[in-house]
Amino acid sequence: MRIHSDSFQHRQRLPREFAAGQRDGDVVGFAANRNPHLAWDAVPEGTRSFTLLCIDPDVPTVAEMVGKPGVEIPVEQPRTEFIHWAMIDIGPDVREIAAGSCSDGVVPRGKRDPSGPPGARQGLNSYTGWFAGDAELAGDWFGYDGPFPPPNDLREHRYFFRLFALDIAALELPDRFTAADVLRAMHGHVLAEALTYATYSLHPDV
Repeated sequence: MRIHSDSFQHRQRLPREFAAGQRDGDVVGFAANRNPHLAWDAVPEGTRSFTLLCIDPDVPTVAEMVGKPGVEIPVEQPRTEFIHWAMIDIGPDVREIAAGSCSDGVVPRGKRDPSGPPGARQGLNSYTGWFAGDAELAGDWFGYDGPFPPPNDLREHRYFFRLFALDIAALELPDRFTAADVLRAMHGHVLAEALTYATYSLHPDV
């Protein structure tokens, strides 16, 4: 199975229209937050659904350093994952997701019912936890919300779009689910996986 995007080149910088954060000079703020185009082929026989995840594995582990004036987060700091998208039950005949069709703009407190291919379901991304203590932004962030890496991080972040072909039509998950729930539910049902990734940074020197 193969996956590609017309919105970015594999292993190259993601255009900022597909990010949640952007830098204009010294000002950092929200961006257009459109989901990128994705398309795939060479699907294995017996595929009954697809699952899509977008994961940033380069997130700093010392939250107190994020955005702190006069501090730069070193490249060698231990990292963890941040989920930007979890979508399940994508129909077996789907081969493409159009740019901006699932997300187009930042929605404070998160999108209630994000768009997607007919029948697909979208789970929570990690902004749900990140904004939990913010009175203006706290909520359940469903669907795609793009990159907004710390502007003081010296490491360039990578964003992996992972597509899984499954031998079942639907995953047994509640309406409110996470990527961790998805990975557990599809265990033993994966026929194939394809991935592509883009990079992004808000640090002026990265």
